[in-house]
Amino acid sequence: MNILEFYRGKRVFVTGHTGFKGSWLCRILLDAGADVTGYSLQPPAENLFSQAGLADVHTVIGDVRDFDALASAFDAARPEIVLHLAAQPIVRESYRDPRATY
Repeated sequence: MNILEFYRGKRVFVTGHTGFKGSWLCRILLDAGADVTGYSLQPPAENLFSQAGLADVHTVIGDVRDFDALASAFDAARPEIVLHLAAQPIVRESYRDPRATY
């Protein structure tokens, strides 16, 4: 079995799906035939996610630190697989606000 065949027809929940790595992961999962739900903050106006033709990803805008919103999106998606890529990638921001970064 090809590794990508494993994802065919699976419900996959991806946090941080509008980021650089999340966008590429969503593209691969869609190409593999997965049913993808993404959960992330609102991306900036120019972003890879919008440019990569990922309209088939069910997108939920929210913050992973908001447990109730995340739980609601998770319950609605009923995922079989969860891939957690949400992160605060700006190092200087992590110095200014380490608790929120964690």
